[in-house]
Amino acid sequence: MYSIIDIESNGAGYRKESIIDIAIYRYDGQKITDQFFSLVNPESDITPFVQKLTNITPKMVKTAPKFHEIAKRVIEITENTTLVGHNIDFDYRMLRQSFKRLGYDFKINTLDTIPLAKKLVPEEVSYSLGKLVKSLGIPLTNHHRAEGDARATLELFKLLISKDTENEIIQKQHDETNAKTYINKIKELTQDLPNEKGFIYFQDEAGRIIFSDHVQDINKFSKKIFNSKSKKWEELQRGVEQINYELTGTDTIAKLILNSRNIKKREALPFGLYFRNNKYIVEKNKLNKLEKPILKFRSFTQGTKAVQFISKQEVFNDEAVFRQKIEFKKRNEIWLGSGRKLGEKLFIIIENGKVESYGFYELFTQIQTMSKISKLKIDLPLQSVDLNNELQLALLRGDFETLPLPK
Repeated sequence: MYSIIDIESNGAGYRKESIIDIAIYRYDGQKITDQFFSLVNPESDITPFVQKLTNITPKMVKTAPKFHEIAKRVIEITENTTLVGHNIDFDYRMLRQSFKRLGYDFKINTLDTIPLAKKLVPEEVSYSLGKLVKSLGIPLTNHHRAEGDARATLELFKLLISKDTENEIIQKQHDETNAKTYINKIKELTQDLPNEKGFIYFQDEAGRIIFSDHVQDINKFSKKIFNSKSKKWEELQRGVEQINYELTGTDTIAKLILNSRNIKKREALPFGLYFRNNKYIVEKNKLNKLEKPILKFRSFTQGTKAVQFISKQEVFNDEAVFRQKIEFKKRNEIWLGSGRKLGEKLFIIIENGKVESYGFYELFTQIQTMSKISKLKIDLPLQSVDLNNELQLALLRGDFETLPLPK
């Protein structure tokens, strides 16, 4: 049994996409036994490019069901089948991340018609769905709409099955896709990892953490470890059976969490902000060891962006005013900013110019009193220069709303 699928997304950033159109044909090798088509409300914008490509407008999906309303139907029609698609990795990823948002781990065997076509119909000019089916004489209506593309993929799949008279290639492709190989192990472990900052936890079969770290890109870091030829990582590569992670969001949040856990992670801040000849400049700190920089930066580009921002504020032409803007001394405030995920807020408590604690709360939570805040706060046992520098940069960028400490 097969389920032939095609999905159109709203065109948002990688791993942030949402489904706007889905079509699935359940096929038993002889005939279609079930089918499901639906527009889907992505609960977010559709990019102009996707609107032009698919002719799907925000108005069309406004009254369409949301994914959670069709999730059960998707599970029913794909149950006990192999999921087939043209570039199936995309469709499978879209399904997995959509189900993951609902707290459900969707897993299914997959089969991709692109490598199958390359084996069974060699020497084609292009293996894109549109050009391939046209070359093979397969009708394609409503290209870049889920129903039309899924039907064309089904007809392509029928042709490929008929050409593979001994079923050897399809069986081999299926075995390769779903075998317990190292490559497939990597693919399965990393396919849902986000390209975001956070703590990553490599665990063995029993769930024991065998390695953890805070990294800038969880997905890229894990793939780098798996692809490494260094003996340093061999034991980890063999032993890891699951990967979990904890998002930390912005650099500011990451620094707060690292400090609260007493994790000392060195970070190079080689560039500094200086005020000379009535203007702000960025240069390497080691050029003048006697002069202390006003702020430090990870890169020259980060410093240049800060200077561009500062230069637009006339009031900062006075260096003393600028220093006062980012000064911590005597501050008794609560700072409010974006949290680690949508719908979450971060608060930071500063008392007598020192960052004492931080915490997170949902948008609907009320935190007007210190008694409420004390139940949510996480104390900081460490106070580092780098943390202050990061918070000064965040303050300069306007990442926080600053309020007097509530009583």
